[in-house]
Amino acid sequence: MNIFKGDLHIHTVLSPCGDLEMSPSNIIHIAKSKQLDLIGITDHNTTRQCKIVRQIGQREGIFVLCGVEVTTKEEAHCLAFFETLEALEAFQVYLDAHLPEVKNDPDLFGYQVVVDEDDNILYEEERSLLSAIDQSIEKIEQMTHSLNGIFIPAHVNKGKNSIISQLGFVPDDLKADALELSKHIGREKFINKNKYLKNNVFIRSSDAHLPELIGETTTLFVMENLNFEEIRKALHNIDNRRVITE
Repeated sequence: MNIFKGDLHIHTVLSPCGDLEMSPSNIIHIAKSKQLDLIGITDHNTTRQCKIVRQIGQREGIFVLCGVEVTTKEEAHCLAFFETLEALEAFQVYLDAHLPEVKNDPDLFGYQVVVDEDDNILYEEERSLLSAIDQSIEKIEQMTHSLNGIFIPAHVNKGKNSIISQLGFVPDDLKADALELSKHIGREKFINKNKYLKNNVFIRSSDAHLPELIGETTTLFVMENLNFEEIRKALHNIDNRRVITE
């Protein structure tokens, strides 16, 4: 088995709260400098920057999980990742259908732009990506898995915009592939406070909105190879694949 270091929660310039320095090229450059093997691109309620980051990552030796951080109608954040561009595009259609028609205010919230590897603007999203879509966390999980994706409730330890802060608990019937913790708490401390979740697999991620935060918090993946199915196996402890968190 091999050990791969990953940070699966990174925002680009497309997220309104993402720093203007979070361009695809800069993200990959910093990921290499931090000796990351894999990263997850998770802009708020959109997947449109993923393809370009993946293209640069393939060239530079960084495996890029294409995904999104969805805000559910309960105002909980969750991560969804997809193996193929076809699945990613299908999920984008789903997001577009359920994101409310609330116009973004760039002066107040920041610009929402897709850029190429030379930082040229290709597209600007006019709707606010900070809005919640009109779908429950259960429906988002079901849609993710119908496209053979990976579903992970985000920063479940946080007092705002987490499944626990919004619902009070993690439902038994929610088919999460893992639960994400932020840099502010380790697995053992979190389990001591939430013993009913002791059998879940946890990852830790940076939720980076600034370049210097990329790779600040990471998860180790013990796998044979670096690909989507191996990552899924590690999250489910299949065939000796596993994840290691602090």
